Amino acid sequence: MPTTMTSTPSLSERLASIVGAANVLTDPADLAPFLTDWRGRYHGRAQCVVRPANTGEVAAVVKACAEAGAPVVPQGGNTSHCGAATPDEAGRAVVLSLSRLNRIAAVDAQNNTISVEAGCTLAAVQAAARAADRLFPLSLAAEGSCQIGGNLSTNAGGVQVLRYGNTRELTLGLEVVLPNGDIWDGRRGLRKDNTGYDLKQLFIGAEGTLGIITGAVLKLFPLPKTQVTCWLNVATPSAAVDLLNRAKSVFDAQLTAFELISETALGLVLKNIPDSVRPTASSAWTILAEFSDADPLAVEAWLAARIEAGEVVDGVIAQSESQSAKLWALRENISEAQKIEGVSIKHDISVPVSRIPDFLTQADALLNETFPGIRVVAFGHVGDGNLHYNLSKPDAQENTAFIASQPVVNRLVHDAVHALNGSISAEHGIGQLKREELLRYKSPVEMALMRSIKQALDPQGLMNPGKIL
Repeated sequence: MPTTMTSTPSLSERLASIVGAANVLTDPADLAPFLTDWRGRYHGRAQCVVRPANTGEVAAVVKACAEAGAPVVPQGGNTSHCGAATPDEAGRAVVLSLSRLNRIAAVDAQNNTISVEAGCTLAAVQAAARAADRLFPLSLAAEGSCQIGGNLSTNAGGVQVLRYGNTRELTLGLEVVLPNGDIWDGRRGLRKDNTGYDLKQLFIGAEGTLGIITGAVLKLFPLPKTQVTCWLNVATPSAAVDLLNRAKSVFDAQLTAFELISETALGLVLKNIPDSVRPTASSAWTILAEFSDADPLAVEAWLAARIEAGEVVDGVIAQSESQSAKLWALRENISEAQKIEGVSIKHDISVPVSRIPDFLTQADALLNETFPGIRVVAFGHVGDGNLHYNLSKPDAQENTAFIASQPVVNRLVHDAVHALNGSISAEHGIGQLKREELLRYKSPVEMALMRSIKQALDPQGLMNPGKIL
């Protein structure tokens, strides 16, 4: 009798048997949204996009990919600014979308914790906390679309780090699928757990290069009963830092946000975002400050004293939630306004808060000397020393040529940051964008340690290859 030959299933067929054929995308039109980053700067190819529904399916997908030697690129809301969730051009990668892992598992109001799956949007986690009269304080402009897994993988910061810390400090436990398909379940809502290495810290900020975060236990806080939002004009960044420290001395933890906005950054919002209105007269620099659970009259009296002393040039206090939302929209729409304006060379840096004025003075001078007429869009979280320092030409037609100058621009900016004991990435991560830059500013010892960890956990090098290292 003739021997019957059976063909080995392709990887796509194996993945379809795990998650269902409808959740393995191979058509080019279906793949397209997953292959380009939010900024439109990075473009890749993939053999498929797979959409598992739970941790068990993620583990089975990762194991199948490991056996096939196929790289895995985890992707959440695809809002990365550094190309961290975009595959390379080789076309071998499987993009693993976590969007179907979107369940709020539990809210423990007594323990002030929330247990979530990695595909939950940040806004959904905030809303679930609020429904229990609690606050999840991580707050980003992309919160409607970014996902918790991505926030964890980049150690996202946002506007309330000043009071509550970044994502790392808001996380008590994780569930992670390891590169071989094993599942590590470390979802414990404990403030104290001194049983050896704190393994969760390996995966927070690792950008999916060591494993795939599928779930987390996050800290909650009492929901503020009152919030006061202020838009304050100041003359210089030095005046902003002075005002920050005066506010902290008086209000301490009640000061929950303190954002610095340049006139250039605000101008782009007013130009490109409909219905944007300038709240005060124009000013070289503006502070957007938020006070939570502070006496509104005390805030108003304190600010009146600052204006009388000449420390604040002008200002307004939001009189309603809608007015507060409009003020915050001016800050949160800066990135979108820049995107509309065209490409720019972006930097996400941090320096000690006291050195922010020095950085701005030095970097501005160096760049204007090298690139006369350059447009500097500076804004960010002055309360924790994190600035977004973005550069372009006012004429969009000139930017194509200017982008080619990125290595020179990066060297000027990052050398200035490094000289002030700062960091070239404060909250956006490394991704593809800063991979080579990292080699210049991390010591050989640090790089060797990072490579050792990568080799130990991912010896095949299949987890989000080409990112960070």
